[in-house]
Amino acid sequence: MSSDHWTDADRFEIEQLIRPLVNLYRISSRGAAVAFVRQKRMAIKEDIRFFRDENETEELFRIKARSLMEFGGRYDVTTPAGEKIGVLGKVFGKSLLRSTWSIMDANEQELAIAKERSQFWAIVRRVIDAVPYGDFIPIVFHFRIDRGDTHLGDFTRAIGMRDRYTLDLTGDAERTIDRRLAVALAIALDALQSR
Repeated sequence: MSSDHWTDADRFEIEQLIRPLVNLYRISSRGAAVAFVRQKRMAIKEDIRFFRDENETEELFRIKARSLMEFGGRYDVTTPAGEKIGVLGKVFGKSLLRSTWSIMDANEQELAIAKERSQFWAIVRRVIDAVPYGDFIPIVFHFRIDRGDTHLGDFTRAIGMRDRYTLDLTGDAERTIDRRLAVALAIALDALQSR
């Protein structure tokens, strides 16, 4: 698959690579790496960059927090030039028992909702997150992505010691969600959940 056309894909594999001081992710589609993501750990204000290759020679887009701290948490997804692709927002009230994220277009109109599928596993995840070294305990992690009654896709963690996820948007045949925004959501669900 051409690296210029990965935004036409509906299925992505996300793998967190082990690196000191940063979270690094490789995003693949149809067996080919299409983007690499770098997140500095313990950053005061999130600014997560997506690059075409691991050497970070070309930035594709980024996730940037609007403020240092807020309950809901809004993150703009933009091109390197600052053009807004969309917005990701954690829905605070609904996230108390099951994490819920709003996926919005560039005009902040809601396109879809991503919500943890199982309340039981959501509570288990919160308990494990509170345990020292809980990050090393593999748990079920499954989000449904819906637009009203229409199921657009899923974001699922493979069970295992390493963080590996599948983002499947095959239900979004009309391409409601820009694939850059969807991939940004996948990284946000892993990297920003506890914020």
